[in-house]
Amino acid sequence: MNTKEELHDFIKNGHLHYLPHLAIDCAIFGYHNQKLKILLGKRSMQNGWSLPGGFFGKKESLSFAAARILKEQTGLDQVFLQQFYTFGDNEYRLKDKGDSLPKEFYEIYGEDNWLAKRTIAIGFYALVDFSKVKISPDLFFEEFQWFDFNEIPSLLYDHNDMIDKATKVLRQQLFHQPIGYNLLDEEFTLPEIQSLYETILNKSLDRRNFPKKLISHSIIKKLPKRRSIGPHRSPYLYSFDKENYYKALKEGIILVF
Repeated sequence: MNTKEELHDFIKNGHLHYLPHLAIDCAIFGYHNQKLKILLGKRSMQNGWSLPGGFFGKKESLSFAAARILKEQTGLDQVFLQQFYTFGDNEYRLKDKGDSLPKEFYEIYGEDNWLAKRTIAIGFYALVDFSKVKISPDLFFEEFQWFDFNEIPSLLYDHNDMIDKATKVLRQQLFHQPIGYNLLDEEFTLPEIQSLYETILNKSLDRRNFPKKLISHSIIKKLPKRRSIGPHRSPYLYSFDKENYYKALKEGIILVF
């Protein structure tokens, strides 16, 4: 939404076009140079930080709506989003919004406004290279920032719980789906892809066992060239086998490190 008029119309009449009581929130993880971060936005109305998110249209699919919301609010496009959980059981999700919305909201739009009612949230997550994305916030947010995991502030709604859950699911999925195609250079060394997995899992992996698992599934392939990084240090380069990578992404794999 680009104008205040569009925002006002959404708040007042959005229930005519979007499904009330159901929302989508997106946990966008960013990786670059052995650092894992989370994308947070400062909401204009509530003056607090949260994940990007919104509502989906009455004729939209979940996946289409999640991609649209992310693009509209952040400018991020062509991101592989994956549904990870439905939030409706905690204390926040069992009641109307109440104090989570400012008094000015109720003065302008009334307590019966559709955005003030109880909302169930469907969580999606994605993993991107945060050095390669440009964030363009819409009127719902003043700004977006990438936060280190040890510097995540107290968030609006139940979004701290969402990040915890999304992180657990992301780490679990590493053993069933490949990652790295959009996070590493086209050609990379084994230590580089191992650092990617170790950063996300937050633990060390066996240097001898780790590459064998990826190679055994034909996800990566060894190239006939090396990278010169110093005296007596010229590790072989590898690349992803795109066909096998996307096959594993679709059908799933089992990795045990």
